[in-house]
Amino acid sequence: MTDKIGTNGLFVYGTLRFPEILEILLGRVPRLAPAAVAGWRVRALPGVTYPGLVADPDATAEGVLISGLTEAEQGLLDDFEDESYEPALLPLADGSGRARAYVWRGPTEPYDWDPGHFAEHALADFAKGCRSWLGGRL
Repeated sequence: MTDKIGTNGLFVYGTLRFPEILEILLGRVPRLAPAAVAGWRVRALPGVTYPGLVADPDATAEGVLISGLTEAEQGLLDDFEDESYEPALLPLADGSGRARAYVWRGPTEPYDWDPGHFAEHALADFAKGCRSWLGGRL
């Protein structure tokens, strides 16, 4: 199924893969399905708890495919990701089509981001920050 934005959806690999964050930002949790993109890696970033997606021909980035976003929701997520990320269309590893993704444009740490560690140690504080960010938009 193709979204209104012309892709199979939005591939997310970091904080947006958590339903708690989507609920805060969108007021709902859209359809989610496991997904991956080959040729990409999810890297930890210096000084922050969220990751960046960077090209790596020997890697496969695991994440979640969000489908059913409205144009307004997609716009809000674009704003949330800000200018440090560049939207890109990436082929899904299972060959089912392409998905929109946010590709990191800055420096990274020399190791991968760990979603389990994030969930255990940083998710609650990150969620508070998302509420503040959203409140500042009103």
